[in-house]
Amino acid sequence: MSRWRRLQVAVRRERCRGRRYQPRFRLNQIGVTSLAALCAVLLLGLLSLWSGQVLIAAPMGASCVLLFGYPATPLAQPRNIVLGNLLGALVGVALVSSAGQGPVVLALAVALTIVLGQQLRCLHPPAGGMAFLAVYLRVNWSFLLFPVLSGSLLLVLLAWAFSRWVPGASPYPQHWL
Repeated sequence: MSRWRRLQVAVRRERCRGRRYQPRFRLNQIGVTSLAALCAVLLLGLLSLWSGQVLIAAPMGASCVLLFGYPATPLAQPRNIVLGNLLGALVGVALVSSAGQGPVVLALAVALTIVLGQQLRCLHPPAGGMAFLAVYLRVNWSFLLFPVLSGSLLLVLLAWAFSRWVPGASPYPQHWL
C-alpha cells in the first residue's frame, strides 16, 4: 500500500472516531442555544448598565458556551459555574495581593485554579480564564462579588428559567449541588 493510500485510510479512520466522540446538535438546538446565550449576555450587559455594577466578565462568555451549548455536561452544572468561577477569581485576587503580577503569577493562578477545582469537585474551564483575568487586570477583592459571584448566579438562574420556559431547550440543571 502506498504512503498516500495509508494516509487517506488513517485520516478517514480518525474522522470516524471524532464523529462518534463529538456531540451532534440538531438545527433547532443550535437556534435555541444561540438565542439563549445572546439573551443571557445581553441581559447581563443591560443589567450592568442599569445598576452601575459590572455583572459580566469575559470568561462568562465561555461559561455561556457550556451552559447553553452543552448543559448536560458536569462542567456546566450550577456548582461548577458558581463555585468554579468564584474559586478562579479568589485564587487570582489572592495571588495579586500577595505576589503581584507577572507571567509566573498568571501561570500559577491558572494551575492552582485547576488543582483546587479538581479537589473541590467544581472544575469549570472558564474559571482558569477568570483567574488569569484577575491577575492580568490586578483586580481587587470586590471583583469576587461584582462581577464573578453575581454574574455567575444570574447566568445559572437564566439557564434554569430558559430551560423551563422555552420549548426545545435542554433541561437544566442535572443537579444543583
